[in-house]
Amino acid sequence: MTASTVLSTDDLTPRDRAPQWREWVYRHFGGLDSDLYGDTDFDGHMASSRAGDVILTRLEANRHRVLRTPHMARGSETGYLKIVAPWQGSASVEQHSRQAGARSGGWVIYDTTGSYAIANPEHVEHLIVMLPKEQMAERGVKLDELMARQVGAARGISRVALDTMRSTWQELPNMSEDAARGAGELIMQLVRLSLLELAGQATAVTQREALKDRILTYVARNLRDPQLSIDRIAQALNCSKRHLHNAFADGDETLASTILRLRLDACIRDLRHDAQDARAITDIALSWGFNNLSHFSRVFREHTGVSPSEYRTASQMRRAVH
Repeated sequence: MTASTVLSTDDLTPRDRAPQWREWVYRHFGGLDSDLYGDTDFDGHMASSRAGDVILTRLEANRHRVLRTPHMARGSETGYLKIVAPWQGSASVEQHSRQAGARSGGWVIYDTTGSYAIANPEHVEHLIVMLPKEQMAERGVKLDELMARQVGAARGISRVALDTMRSTWQELPNMSEDAARGAGELIMQLVRLSLLELAGQATAVTQREALKDRILTYVARNLRDPQLSIDRIAQALNCSKRHLHNAFADGDETLASTILRLRLDACIRDLRHDAQDARAITDIALSWGFNNLSHFSRVFREHTGVSPSEYRTASQMRRAVH
């Protein structure tokens, strides 16, 4: 069975969570600055295991950003290619004057030997995979040109790579060290093949992908504003409503349904959190931009199958049991 490292803010006092999380992120990922968008409440969990030379980390946390400065990059002892593959939420990576984002079903790759910035503008659950850079070099492939690139994992070899990374993480507790090492080597080979395929495609991030990332970042920053609307977003980003809708044309959600889901997810987290038990459900709904309580109750039940009060009661019972 492979060894793992688990870090959680659950047992810390609220005021100690943010500074301890920053320290953990700095140490675990080899030197990173982080901030929480100015939020005062924070919850975070990390669990990390190795598959040979490959490091896999499951990270679940409230919204946050990380930054690796050129000085931090120069001070790093080991160079890695790093992948962020969201299970939930989104991540936006900026490196080499490029920016790429990913949601569930995709992944972004970047280089820890250079400076970069990552925005996680909403509650996230990510799989983060670190692969030794020296072992990932491919003859004839310029890695710098492939960094901060979204890898389309809906089909093809990049989908196989994503499925393998996820299944390896889930099964690592049941693997011997030799089996885990073989799984890590398989991940590296599949990522190499994905990069070779990516090298043969156009290197620029499409305008639609870039606009969608801008939209999601704006929405996350203004999610609590009850006046957040398609018109407001179009005005803020200086584009037409038609372009906003087109940015979501290839996905399963419209822009409006994305905003609704993010608000519901935020209310669900607050109802599930014991520190919020004293707050009225109405206050929680209003704090996340809902201004029609009957509409909130209806869409909450459609989303969860129960009313907000029933959901809170069930969460309290589960905590009491555990």
